[in-house]
Amino acid sequence: MKLSIPTLAALTLSAASLSAVAATTRVDLLGEPAQTTVGARTIVIKADTKWVNVRHGELIRFVENGKEFDWNFDGVAQPQPFDLTEVAPTGIFDHSVKVYVQLGDQDVSADS
Repeated sequence: MKLSIPTLAALTLSAASLSAVAATTRVDLLGEPAQTTVGARTIVIKADTKWVNVRHGELIRFVENGKEFDWNFDGVAQPQPFDLTEVAPTGIFDHSVKVYVQLGDQDVSADS
């Protein structure tokens, strides 16, 4: 079987995009660590905190017992809550906290 150059190029690009998709993890879908906290909202996690509400696209600084980390909720809008320990650095939290991500302004059409 002889492949033309355009066909070979298309197959190569398809393989590259498939490997990029395969490298995506669940954490990638939830957002990414924030490098800056300018404009970030701070949420203090206490021993009795069971859940937090954030908006898709929001920058949040989480603080518990003097430990903190920043997270940008710019991943895929999440219909289901997830545990904050999935995205927090190891050892930040000593208990489970559910994160509920509400739709952000970018998710709501101006016509609705």
